[in-house]
Amino acid sequence: MFDRIMIAGVRRGSERALGKIMDKYAAYVCVVIGNVGGLAREDVEEVASDVFFALWEKADGVENLKPWLGAVARNKAKNRLRGVQMDLPLDEEIAASGCETEDKFILDCENETIREAVLAMGSPDSDIFLRHYYEGQTVAVIAAGTGLSESAVKHRLVRGRKKLREVLS
Repeated sequence: MFDRIMIAGVRRGSERALGKIMDKYAAYVCVVIGNVGGLAREDVEEVASDVFFALWEKADGVENLKPWLGAVARNKAKNRLRGVQMDLPLDEEIAASGCETEDKFILDCENETIREAVLAMGSPDSDIFLRHYYEGQTVAVIAAGTGLSESAVKHRLVRGRKKLREVLS
């Protein structure tokens, strides 16, 4: 209900409504962008700003806010990453940022481990897990899309979280 009201406000040009959406979803958008990997913190913040600016410009076409924000965030992050990869740093820059490079490598390895663990869940569990936690789809939407009951989807999410916990511990 909140999302529909705020989207309607943004459609009318309410900066306050956009601000409330940003307050609610900024962390989510940054996590989606961060999951793409390979972007500096400054780039993540800039891409997040681009996502909310896109919402401001295209609010008329938005029906389901959270999935829309997730999809736009992922696409904009991938586009930014393509641009960043084209501007390879000089060797001196790499040497000067040794700690940051090591931290990024560790984070990339952790993200890869999580990705592999989710994919190892097998179908349809991995699909359900990705749709819920990465695309922001509700249990009802996933149930309708997979033909499973809502309780079955919830059960598979619980089982998926348990498997992921086991792999990561």
